[in-house]
Amino acid sequence: MIEGNRPMPTEEGLDHSLTFLKEGYLYITNRTLGFQSDVFETRLLGERAICMRGEEAARLFYDEDKFIRFGAAPKRVIKTLFGENGVQTLDGEAHRHRKAMFMSLMTNDAMQRIRELTRKYWEIAARSFETRKEVEIYEEAKELLCRAACEWAGIPLAPEEVREKTGWFSALFESPASLGIPYMKGRNARTKAETWVSGLIEDVRANRFTAPEHTALAVISFHRDRDGQLLELKTAAVEMLNILRPIVAVSIYIAFTALAVIQQPEEREKLAGSDEVRLGHFIQEVRRFYPFFPVTAARVAEDFVWNGYRFEQGTLTMLDLYGTNHHPDLWDKPEKFMPDRFQHWQGSPFKFIPQGGGDHDTGHRCAGEWLTLEIMKESLDFLANRMSYDVPQQDLSYSFSDIPSLPHSNIVIQNVRCV
Repeated sequence: MIEGNRPMPTEEGLDHSLTFLKEGYLYITNRTLGFQSDVFETRLLGERAICMRGEEAARLFYDEDKFIRFGAAPKRVIKTLFGENGVQTLDGEAHRHRKAMFMSLMTNDAMQRIRELTRKYWEIAARSFETRKEVEIYEEAKELLCRAACEWAGIPLAPEEVREKTGWFSALFESPASLGIPYMKGRNARTKAETWVSGLIEDVRANRFTAPEHTALAVISFHRDRDGQLLELKTAAVEMLNILRPIVAVSIYIAFTALAVIQQPEEREKLAGSDEVRLGHFIQEVRRFYPFFPVTAARVAEDFVWNGYRFEQGTLTMLDLYGTNHHPDLWDKPEKFMPDRFQHWQGSPFKFIPQGGGDHDTGHRCAGEWLTLEIMKESLDFLANRMSYDVPQQDLSYSFSDIPSLPHSNIVIQNVRCV
């Protein structure tokens, strides 16, 4: 037995799952402040759990010798957000092999292509905005990103299908923390979306449809796992949705980008001229400052001791993503929106973790993070420079207990004109 002689701060009580849902993004941070410790023990989902935040905690969490992902994500998250047997639930060589499939899609040409498609569909949307009394940025962003995601992935999407597919993809990331009807909507959307994508993959494999070369549909349809076999149809569909869903989910970031443009006029002025570097700094600060993913989960692979604390095999462990991005030891004035903080950013993979930490190629950091950046930069340029609009009185606040969190009004704009 490995000895650890430092008592871990412990939250008293039988279970704190409901408190977690109530406090949302701030649950872990609130307790680390109370305990004056970046690691503590609690009980969640009926079992012992360790919660952590900070750069060193992230470095530990993404050590594959210390933690595994299998069995960590709650079933309600698997049934909606992730799907069964997706890359997020794999470990070791199986994970690295599957992750390599995703990373093969993230070429420079692919990044340029998603940027072009984002611009194309923003231009189409902006022209339609001019004819309407008012629009909700979040709802419009979901739809235009659904169009861009499908075209980028090589999936044909008829105009009359867009609203339905947008609804499916959105329900996957809007529902995991919901209860009742909204949660069931997410589960039903998962079933419908997997059935639809399975049919597309079957058509590609049977040569009834030719997916454009190097697109996600082509690559995933014919990907072979380490045993040399094609992915099972359901698994291939899950991984295809692991491309489409996250792209549409960038709409959350776009809503917060619009909020920042509205509420930070002095920073918006710096974006005039569409300078790529300044656009990059601004959207990185949006990703750091606003809530997106609250936490990520894993289980202890084998007993070990870290900083005197004992971690026992199988223990559920949660890393606070939002809290790490706001940690006062890591960020100067973390509660202030300051894009210029990224002027001299060195790119630590464990300090800035809005979509997870670690290595893109071999670890569990989001493979689509670069896609996110390209989509956000193009969207920011439209919101700051390429459209003029009025912002009517509305509720621009957002709640830390809503997961995902969004501005309550979805950001309404009026009198839109293309510039």
